[in-house]
Amino acid sequence: MPNPQLSILVVDDTKFSSAVIGHTLSQAGYNDIRFASSAMDALSMHEERPASVMVADWLMPEMDGLELTTRIRQLDEQTDHYTYVVLLTAREGDNVLSEAFDRGVDDFISKSSMNEQLLPRIFAADRTSQLINRLLDENRLLATNNAQLEEHNLVDRLTAIGNRRYLLQRLSDALRSVESRGGACCLVVMGVQNLPNLSERFGDTVRQEVLRGTARRLQQLVRPTDVIARVDSNAFAIVTLAEEAADLKPASFRRLHDGLNLKAFKTSEGYLSIRAGMVLCTLTDKQALPDPQQMLEQVEAKLTEAYETNLITETRLS
Repeated sequence: MPNPQLSILVVDDTKFSSAVIGHTLSQAGYNDIRFASSAMDALSMHEERPASVMVADWLMPEMDGLELTTRIRQLDEQTDHYTYVVLLTAREGDNVLSEAFDRGVDDFISKSSMNEQLLPRIFAADRTSQLINRLLDENRLLATNNAQLEEHNLVDRLTAIGNRRYLLQRLSDALRSVESRGGACCLVVMGVQNLPNLSERFGDTVRQEVLRGTARRLQQLVRPTDVIARVDSNAFAIVTLAEEAADLKPASFRRLHDGLNLKAFKTSEGYLSIRAGMVLCTLTDKQALPDPQQMLEQVEAKLTEAYETNLITETRLS
């Protein structure tokens, strides 16, 4: 049974041909049929409301059916829609049809056999377009659901520690704690400078092993109350609180720095060493507390300097 609500767009510069097609489709039970006398009119109508099936003459002035198909495909890409394109043609030959299929045409109706071919072709187009657009709708819904889940995800999938969103939430909590209770808050960012080189040389498996190993080692080196997260492809961050800013100087984090740089990581390619840079920024209740995102970005921007000096770099917010 045909779907009466199937959106069909008939494109033909010959009124008689359009009338014949429209009458045949109406008699078969299709109700949503629109007509365009040129390719440009068809594009405007399709932009206004996409058609599920388009029946178009191959040979038309200004823009032929192949170019129209190309433009329809471009519009469909933008709207996540699929239009089943059927061309009316008197042309024959494998080369001609091959070119049309390459341009995105789905099917053909021979003008000499239109009375016999039109409805069977439209019935097939009806089934196919419904299936494809249903799949597109399901994929769109799946993408939306995944995006919503990702918005609430606070865990880095690879290392199983917190991700950047988690770090920003906990940094915000720490800054508010300093503001209300006093004390000092320190944000430490560590980057693995040679991770891209290790990945290029040994492959992605080793890259993942190094990142997981770095996360585990940091968990062993920090205090239980410290917050640790992976904040970028090759960077980690720690948020820690102390009663005095003097307790959060670079020397306080030498153990962390040396723990990453002086002890190799066991991987499937053997023991590999990393070059880790470290930047820290300490704030107290006597300072204006910044936006967590801006604070993290400014500290991250100093990683290049830490790589160059191989020292624990202390920075102040601008």
